[in-house]
Amino acid sequence: MSRMDEFVNKKRGMLFIPFITAGDPTEDATIELAAMLQSAGASALELGIPYSDPLADGPVIQKASQRALKHGMTLAGALRLCGRIREHGVTIPLIVFTYINPLIQLGSKTFFQLAQENQVDGLLVPDLPFEESRELAQACSMHHICLISLVAPTTSDKRLKAIAGSAQGFLYCVSSLGVTGVRKQFHPSVFPFLDRVRTVTDLPTAVGFGISTSAQVDALRSHADGFIVGSAIVSLIGERAERLSDRRTCSEAAAQIKRILEERLLGQAVGNR
Repeated sequence: MSRMDEFVNKKRGMLFIPFITAGDPTEDATIELAAMLQSAGASALELGIPYSDPLADGPVIQKASQRALKHGMTLAGALRLCGRIREHGVTIPLIVFTYINPLIQLGSKTFFQLAQENQVDGLLVPDLPFEESRELAQACSMHHICLISLVAPTTSDKRLKAIAGSAQGFLYCVSSLGVTGVRKQFHPSVFPFLDRVRTVTDLPTAVGFGISTSAQVDALRSHADGFIVGSAIVSLIGERAERLSDRRTCSEAAAQIKRILEERLLGQAVGNR
């Protein structure tokens, strides 16, 4: 059984899949945050690759990318960082979230070599259309890496069935159109959409874009198997960037973020706790 199958499945209850940016604000801080999020109950971790033209990212994650890029973080560096995260006891699946251009620039051969060496479990490429993903999906399968697929409320029934039929790991369900960012409530159309997704796949379904409160998670429980949180976490990291960058205060700052997440978002019932 793969790590993805072990940690990301419907039997584990509501799945918590956090997103952080590799190298934000430092590599050591990323390792500390990854271990903290695992201890907070994360079922998997999305590690965003900083990019100068992030089409799907809102202002909070754009700023995180800028902080990481200033310190020289790259896709290759992030893959090696995954190995360091493993060395510090993180056992949950690691999913690399990158745009297609950095992947092309690095090259498929180098990417998969580094991904395997550093125990990467998944890949998510938000700007690669499903119709153009066959070659990458085949390469991922050959290297035992799950290519995570995204679907949205505007996805047609025909296209949804096609995407679900070749999906791996879990289905990432975008809760709203536009870029990432905290939102106060879901659009009413999201719940029929999630119910529609469940009719075409046996994989776990996880909802992302805008989740920041336990009330939102509770509203999703009967419609999805998990939730993905990015901007709400990255915002807390940004507010503590200076303390996270200092080895003397990094652990304390990460622990404070964990307490806030437990109070505002996680409650007592997520899949890996």
